[in-house]
Amino acid sequence: MEDTIRRTTTDAVYETLLDEIVSLKILPGTKVSETEIARRFGVSRQPVRNAFTRLGNKDLLLIRPQKATEVRGFSMDRIALARLVRLSVEVEITRHAVMRWNSDCNAELEDNIALQEQAIQAGDLAKFHALDYDFHRSICTLSDNPMAFEVILDCKQKVDRLCMLSLTNDIEAKSVLKDHRGIAEGLASGDLEKALNTTRKHLSRLDQTINFIHDTHPGYFE
Repeated sequence: MEDTIRRTTTDAVYETLLDEIVSLKILPGTKVSETEIARRFGVSRQPVRNAFTRLGNKDLLLIRPQKATEVRGFSMDRIALARLVRLSVEVEITRHAVMRWNSDCNAELEDNIALQEQAIQAGDLAKFHALDYDFHRSICTLSDNPMAFEVILDCKQKVDRLCMLSLTNDIEAKSVLKDHRGIAEGLASGDLEKALNTTRKHLSRLDQTINFIHDTHPGYFE
């Protein structure tokens, strides 16, 4: 029973801190204390320490013995690797998806895109961000490769803080939505080249994002 409670508590701390770091509620360079986090959640330090270790393994926390733990800044090398891995996986997933696509798949993506548009109109960028995840998850699932999204998710989380900094207005969100529509249209029509080209264009937007954030927030980079 104790192990179950410990795992559940660790998960709760981990998931909350992960959300706060990725959403930039906790900024890069911010020091975090096991004692303070434990007090905040009303738990012992052990589940907090476990959560910190998991976040460290995701390159989101810098844990140094005898020194304060802090939220990691952005690393150009880690970002470049994550982008390369994600592009490779998404290109292959798109190839699989085109071969399996049908009207039910179309309907699921169209529902997601409609919700994305509603989120933009409502100015709810957090909701739009969540729907972006769902869009890419759906393509993996509908292509019969659901576990591939775990790889994409890991890559996305390494750069999502950059994306959150860039999605400060609906102009950026509308560009992402346009890409999503293009990918969906390519899949619906069986046009592999359109789907692949739009996917590459979609992911290449990170180049502009990285340069913009590096110029405007250089202190956030290692």
